[in-house]
Amino acid sequence: MDISQWSEFWGDSAWSQWLAALGILFVTVVLRRYFIALLHKVTRRLTQKTKTTLDDALLEAAEKPLSWLILLMGIWAAVMVIKPTSEVLPLLDIAERLGRMASIVLIGWFLWRLIDGLAIYASSQAKETDSSLDDQLVPFISKTLKLFLVVTGILVVAQNMGYSISGLIASLGIGGIAVAMAAKDTIANLFGSVMLLIDRPFTVGDWIKTSQFEGVVEEIGFRSTRIRTFSQTLVNVPNSMLANMVVDNIDARSKRRIKMRIGITYATSTDKMQQAVAGIEQILKIHPGVDQDFSLVKFDNFDDSALSIFLYYFSKDKNWTAYLQVRQEVNMQIMELLETLGLEFAFPSQSLYIEQMPKEVVR
Repeated sequence: MDISQWSEFWGDSAWSQWLAALGILFVTVVLRRYFIALLHKVTRRLTQKTKTTLDDALLEAAEKPLSWLILLMGIWAAVMVIKPTSEVLPLLDIAERLGRMASIVLIGWFLWRLIDGLAIYASSQAKETDSSLDDQLVPFISKTLKLFLVVTGILVVAQNMGYSISGLIASLGIGGIAVAMAAKDTIANLFGSVMLLIDRPFTVGDWIKTSQFEGVVEEIGFRSTRIRTFSQTLVNVPNSMLANMVVDNIDARSKRRIKMRIGITYATSTDKMQQAVAGIEQILKIHPGVDQDFSLVKFDNFDDSALSIFLYYFSKDKNWTAYLQVRQEVNMQIMELLETLGLEFAFPSQSLYIEQMPKEVVR
């Protein structure tokens, strides 16, 4: 680069361009600060007047990317005012490409935040419906859109860097078989997740049990389902395996079974036993937490150390805490009944009888 080019770039005639560029940068910084603050206040007032939260999600997603986009446009406008030649700034072409890629990244960032906002809005709407399918579809669709956004963004950036997108797509088609073979487990898990969403053997929040684990479903993802066990460990089960497992959905029941035995001593008379059985039946009949569709109270067995009474009934509420409360109240009332009748609970014991032989037999 010769002296004439430097003088043209830094000479007296270029100072007006430099001052204009500095002015643009100053206006950009001020505009970025106060315009975003003003936009924040105005949009909050507007969104408060609407009943839907959809506009809130859109504006919140656009706020930060728009702030950085204003700064990027200001820098770009300042550079264009100076109009440096490639001889003066050889990296101008590279800077131009980086500016385009930065714009693409900002647009992708806005779309990413928009997907998150729409997912939150859709989740709130899904909670108001009776179906649980939409509750599972919202995060599934959200992750799918994000994956599509990332792939599209990579392709657009590659195109701006000068790579041939058609050639890349063609190479993907040639290597598709190899990729499919390498990713067969991932594809199987993806289809497994689709089957779980369609068949709905369980939903997020359900207590499930299989031959290998037991816990509460936290998330149904693309590849795996997360199960929080009762020891608070986290189990990640591939969806392809889970779709072929025998799954017992504990929370799918409408009521909870209570099955137990009561043992009373062999000193109990027949009349007292009849009163005990009838009294326990009456307790189950009048208790508000006991399901009245079916119950059994039967003296059914002579055990080694006790007369055994068999109880079989259901609590109306499937909630674990409510179920335990019903069981406790019934047990307390049974104890009071047996105390009133003067009966005692039996416990494992043995009686030893010693027979005294006649003296003349003993030698």
